Amino acid sequence: MPIRLQAYERLALFLERINPESIVIRMNQPGMSARELQAQLLQSIRMEFEHNLSQQVYISNAAWDMIKNAKEDIIRMINTAGSAMQPNATAIDLSTAIFEESLKMKEGILQKALVYLKNEGRQYLDA
Repeated sequence: MPIRLQAYERLALFLERINPESIVIRMNQPGMSARELQAQLLQSIRMEFEHNLSQQVYISNAAWDMIKNAKEDIIRMINTAGSAMQPNATAIDLSTAIFEESLKMKEGILQKALVYLKNEGRQYLDA
């Protein structure tokens, strides 16, 4: 499989993995505080992004910008939800706040980035 096509696949997987519903379920552990979960979520997103940095070479600048913006929007959403938490809030409290924010942003930048990436990948296949 050509490297460029693999880049589209890896970046689509990245977007799916940082989807709030996916990452919260994957990172949440029993007994975690809201602050602990917030830190885990942010660390995971940053590590996933750094792991995929080299993929920008194989996609358009517009697609890469959308991916970066999606990552930043998810981080912003997590931080906004986290800043609204009481000091004794649990990970469940933070998860609920993130899910509620996520529902409001259903057609947010993450979905737009994924659609853009898929369309660009299909154009590459059709060329």
